[in-house]
Amino acid sequence: MREQRRQSVHPAGRRRVVTAAAAAAVGALVASALAPSAATAATRPDPVRQGLNKLVRDDGVPAALASVKDPAGRTRTYTAGVGDLATGAKVPRDGQVRVGSNTKAFTAVVVLQLVAEGRLRLDDPVGEHLPGLLRGDGIDGDAIKVRHLLQQTSGLPNYTEYDLPLKHYEPKDLVDIALKHKANFAPGAKWQYSNTNYVLAGMIIEKVTHHSYAEELDRRVIKRAGLRHTYFPAPRDATIREPHPKGYIQEKPGAPLRDVTEMDPSWTWAAGQLVSTNSDLNRFYSALLGGRLLKKPQLDQMRTTVKGADKTFGPGARYGLGLVSKPLPCRPGEVYWGHGGSFPGYETRGGATPDGHAANVAMTTQPTDKTTIPHVDKVIEKALCA
Repeated sequence: MREQRRQSVHPAGRRRVVTAAAAAAVGALVASALAPSAATAATRPDPVRQGLNKLVRDDGVPAALASVKDPAGRTRTYTAGVGDLATGAKVPRDGQVRVGSNTKAFTAVVVLQLVAEGRLRLDDPVGEHLPGLLRGDGIDGDAIKVRHLLQQTSGLPNYTEYDLPLKHYEPKDLVDIALKHKANFAPGAKWQYSNTNYVLAGMIIEKVTHHSYAEELDRRVIKRAGLRHTYFPAPRDATIREPHPKGYIQEKPGAPLRDVTEMDPSWTWAAGQLVSTNSDLNRFYSALLGGRLLKKPQLDQMRTTVKGADKTFGPGARYGLGLVSKPLPCRPGEVYWGHGGSFPGYETRGGATPDGHAANVAMTTQPTDKTTIPHVDKVIEKALCA
């Protein structure tokens, strides 16, 4: 990144006033050729269109993008706002964004594929694969199982809760930051989100396969699911390859939005480094739930959830192995599955249902206002229920 400065991974503050360029573009929503005709739209407003416009107009999001897929594979893509506040450029349809912790679902799939191949077990101690690495105050690698990592029940400190200078990191550097701090609880005692868990899962993938995490991810998931616009950035690659909207943060309330699009993402690695599109995320979660990436025993394990995730992912949310279930209000008793991701400059939310519906929304800032994410969730729910 051009500016070498210290920055928390959860930037404080958010945008409350829409710029003139963004305000002028609030109505510039683009839908694919599969969108309803003008006459139909006039009598039956599109809830996704309305929801994205509201995010830009009322929540101060510079740009919002969405993709919605039905069980037949027909897709609608949407954009609202502006893709570049400096130039007023349009938001590229289905543009690439940094999808943050959606990466965890990809990582969990690779681990579970290795389980299916008999190359490791969910109940293996982490110390069996990474001997001597996990030692610290209340931390014992022989007591933490692979399952605890994927399930977010290890008790390991979350390294992203501490200041991270913007520079290049190796995975062990991130684990070492976490190990300077005391364990939050004994393994399996409760649920608490920690990016450290998924950095370790990535390290286990490399140890077991003798290949890089990026190679295994590309071969086992990205290519198998047919994701054409998803990739794991190469070391020190701070760019986004394909057309994309700019990503922004606000240093403090009232401050101008700052462009943070170009950033070395190595501080997230197997926990959040992927670049993708809304449509590719829909393809991934649909392929996963459709049994095209995992065998049934491993998919069943992935969808075996524990309580505790509602404080992080919203009311009724439960966490499996790198996969989150959330209630679907229009279908009492049913849920949709996804993960979501936060990365400075970008926020993504969405998921898929077992019957083939999928929807994903991306925003070009990381909201800190507690009302914005529920607004995004409502857009997702309406898209999946339509």
